[in-house]
Amino acid sequence: MFERILIANRGEIALRIIRAARELGCETVCVFSEADRGGPWLEQADRSVCIGRGPAADSYLRIDRIISAAETANADAIHPGYGFLSENAQFAEVCRDCNIEFIGPSPEAMALLGDKISCKRMAREAGTPIFPGSDDAIEDPNEAVEVAKSIGFPVIVKAAAGGGGRGMRIARNDEELVEGIASARQEAEAAFGNGAVYVEKFLEAARHVEVQCIGDKHGQAVHLYNRDCTSQRRHQKLIEEGPAPGVDAKIRDRVCNSASALIRNASYSGAATVEFLMDHEQHFYMLEVNTRVQVEHPVTELITGVDIVKESIRVAAGERLSISQDDVALRGHAIECRVNAEDPDRGFMPQPGLVEEFNIPGGFGVRVDTHVRPGYRIPPNYDSMIGKLIVHGRDRDEAIARMRSAIAEFKVGPIKTTLPLHARLLQAEPFVAHDFDIHWVERLLESPETAKS
Repeated sequence: MFERILIANRGEIALRIIRAARELGCETVCVFSEADRGGPWLEQADRSVCIGRGPAADSYLRIDRIISAAETANADAIHPGYGFLSENAQFAEVCRDCNIEFIGPSPEAMALLGDKISCKRMAREAGTPIFPGSDDAIEDPNEAVEVAKSIGFPVIVKAAAGGGGRGMRIARNDEELVEGIASARQEAEAAFGNGAVYVEKFLEAARHVEVQCIGDKHGQAVHLYNRDCTSQRRHQKLIEEGPAPGVDAKIRDRVCNSASALIRNASYSGAATVEFLMDHEQHFYMLEVNTRVQVEHPVTELITGVDIVKESIRVAAGERLSISQDDVALRGHAIECRVNAEDPDRGFMPQPGLVEEFNIPGGFGVRVDTHVRPGYRIPPNYDSMIGKLIVHGRDRDEAIARMRSAIAEFKVGPIKTTLPLHARLLQAEPFVAHDFDIHWVERLLESPETAKS
């Protein structure tokens, strides 16, 4: 096991890693920016090192400064958390070159699965269901038109290195497709430094279902069943739950097993999430693979009893997975609401500033992952998420009731948060009946009745 782990992240995920490392007997070192000086999570680390100014480009995205901090602190491993450099193959490679273990996949596995085109090729070999579309990057718009004619409109143009909705364009005819390729390529080049795009079939109405997997360095990989992330706005997840409700058990198991086969074939170690879209007939199509721990990993931890963060640290240290597929069993239902410092009534405007009131809910089956406390000042430099509220119940109905109660108990002020929005969403018929698609939240927010509420 590692002696000392450097955490190249901030906030609630940094605190989550500190706690897991402490249980494993590891010391921790946290890097931080000037904007995060005095952050509550830093108090829990054995040591903290400032690596630059508030903007992420001057701190959390500076590979050289993070490596320097790790070498100075004699850290033998780095955990990237999520976001920032967590899916940066170059960072993983630099760690390896400096004899520092990257707690995550190898640079080769990350690059292979992080590129959506090569990932689709591997998925096809593993039997993981994929969208019909182009096999390689589209160089000629006329080629894209031919692909679209063969699979039928509508289609979607996607960036090979994309994420978060960037580098994506929907096309319903030839003209929109040609324009979409040009604009998606330009956006992808600016956002990811890679302008490669491809074309695949687009589902007008689909659910977003993902499979949590974890692999080790000994060729083993297991799945931890699935989560539903359909409740989202502008490709940003709001509510996640698991297992995905209403999915036929035979179809679920077949897709989950194909996802773990994909991870195994990629010689992948660490946590990974294989994301899918599912149509109303429960046909699954792979979207991408996230080569890191997910924000919503607590949902899976609660329904399987597997500590994903600790397991990831163990396998990075060379240990075998402590669980086999036969050991993984579902236990009840879990729901997570992302608590963002945003004002839903003002276009989800971020709400940086002083938190004067922060009273978190408690009780049986309630978990809150957060770094915030009264007196904490939210900086304007980073993602607006200030915590995650997770509940577990015997079944989905109990989990929904428990989440409604927990939201009513959760008090934050004077800043605005998304908690009132979550309260509305959990009362909405599409959510309760799990009769929804990835656009249902946006439709609900656009309706006059919802606006008045």
